[in-house]
Amino acid sequence: MNILKITLVMSLAISVVSCSNGQTVTEKTTTETESGVKQTVALMPPADFNKKMTEMPDAPVLDVRTPGEFSGGHIAKAQNFDWNAGNFEKQVATLDKEQPVFVYCRSGGRSSAAVSSLKSLGFTQIYELAGGIMSWQGASMPIE
Repeated sequence: MNILKITLVMSLAISVVSCSNGQTVTEKTTTETESGVKQTVALMPPADFNKKMTEMPDAPVLDVRTPGEFSGGHIAKAQNFDWNAGNFEKQVATLDKEQPVFVYCRSGGRSSAAVSSLKSLGFTQIYELAGGIMSWQGASMPIE
């Protein structure tokens, strides 16, 4: 009988966890480059992304969508660094690699590629919005 109760409690706990609000949990990794530079990359749900941006108000926020998408609404303080324009590396060369940077796109594909590029360029703190601006809007977060 005890095994049945334990199994029931475990099943209930798993059900409660799996029926959460759909938000992803922040995934954070810290690695070290061959030259010994530590890099932190975090994939964050909207609430965590917003909180981290508030904690670091001077950090650049990169919207890597097209100018048309950007003009249709973007996160406050975002700069449009169009991933598809072919000059992303030139644009990010103006940024301090030692300072945190926030990145997002429409749904996560372009920002993921941009994060990989930022890592290879030596940026040390990169925060990516999980699910892009679609998840941001889905969480009723403000856009301009």
